[in-house]
Amino acid sequence: MAATEPSSEVEAFISRPVHPMFIGAEMTESQSDASINVESPSDGRSLGTIGCADTNDIDRAVSAAKAAFTGPWSRLTPPERERHLRRVADLIERDGQLLAEIESIDNGKPIKKTSVIDAGVAARLAFNFAGWPTKIAGETPSVSAPGFFTYTRRESLGVVGAIIPWNYPLIHTAQKIMPALACGNTVILKPSEKASLVTLRMAELFAEADLPPGVVNIVTGGGKTGAAMSAHPGIDKLAFTGSVAAGQAVMRSAADTTKRLSLELGNKGANIVFPDADLDTAIPRSFGAAFGNTGQSCVAGSRLFVHVDIVDRVVGELIELAGAATIGHALDPSTTLGPIVDRIQMDSILRRIEHGVNEGATLRCGGDRLTDGSLDAGFFLAPAIFDQVDDSMDIAREEIFGPVLTVHPFTTEEEVIERANNTPYGLASAVWTGSAARAHRMAAALDTGVVWVNTFDMFDPAMPFGGHKRSGFGRDNGRDVIDMYTESKAVWVATT
Repeated sequence: MAATEPSSEVEAFISRPVHPMFIGAEMTESQSDASINVESPSDGRSLGTIGCADTNDIDRAVSAAKAAFTGPWSRLTPPERERHLRRVADLIERDGQLLAEIESIDNGKPIKKTSVIDAGVAARLAFNFAGWPTKIAGETPSVSAPGFFTYTRRESLGVVGAIIPWNYPLIHTAQKIMPALACGNTVILKPSEKASLVTLRMAELFAEADLPPGVVNIVTGGGKTGAAMSAHPGIDKLAFTGSVAAGQAVMRSAADTTKRLSLELGNKGANIVFPDADLDTAIPRSFGAAFGNTGQSCVAGSRLFVHVDIVDRVVGELIELAGAATIGHALDPSTTLGPIVDRIQMDSILRRIEHGVNEGATLRCGGDRLTDGSLDAGFFLAPAIFDQVDDSMDIAREEIFGPVLTVHPFTTEEEVIERANNTPYGLASAVWTGSAARAHRMAAALDTGVVWVNTFDMFDPAMPFGGHKRSGFGRDNGRDVIDMYTESKAVWVATT
């Protein structure tokens, strides 16, 4: 079997001409006539079609979710709910390699990443949140009024809608669904139309886990489907991960029903390297920070601030790493950088690179489409590194979501703090330094929801993740996410 051929089980799944949605307990086709053709970004292979859920489909999903919430799911005890969720986690762990292959074929992420990282992270998320139902509790506050016993309850919200992007669908599906279920809610999830297949395969695992019908529902489609979800009065809370523009549209659409929201939006991450850093670690990790998943990451370290004393060495070694990267088919185990997710995204990135050159930045390497041999059938870009970049340029301010790195020399700690924070985004940043005191000063000063020190792109189910400023509000993971999927009720009991 060639390195780029899927396993037989994956081949059987991706060869289906139509990939139905999951509503209630059934795989079902959309009532809409609209559909979307799915292609692999590595080689253009047709992967069938997905349906575009319309308002009737969303109504069906909401009805199923509401019936499950008020019926069998709400009647389960917390330990019973835990048993169901542990079964889901077991199945995700069992089928990790299969899920990894499907994601790599569908969105182009290298198999060496999806099989080692994404599948493992999804299973850890599932196991972590499977243990939460018996841990959710209220409080007994002490109040000043005599003659009362007071306590609070953490109660389920009801039907939760979730909309996820295409870059980490395996992880995001577990990250959205599992805590919502742990809190006693039911879920309707819409994956991106650019990468729906692994989520639809996971729907089969939810069915195999014998969850009550309607507890989990998966609908597919584009922006109109997402808009129908955000406007639907039967959805009590919406958790969204995606672009700022799409998040703003979700907020406007959700306003009429005043549904609860949590948004994880864009970023323009500052990655800061001081001269006292361990450069043998900081340089290759900074390359990975910028170009991991071919730069298609909300936490990409796409703005690299480097102290003037070391900038020549850092840029030189980054260019060498770019030249040594293995760019190829996502299923090839030697591939380190896969394709861009589709032609639309590739063309957008190429326009941004051209604009950067026109703005006056110096393109030191890459930035072109690769078409040699089998690469011509996919959407491959050579990693682009710019220097001589003014902070005001568009390539330094706007999220490109592709393999583009801008390098910015600095001289003082105070200067780099001001420049790093001079952005409307605030999702994640990183600092590389040998000084513990500086590390803590920088962690406090950087206006982002996550700060990594002498590392990058670290996540854990126990640690909250979310943004400041235009990067959104609310949190995934950690104890914080339990508050995102429950609400507090105050109870006053007169004792006299």
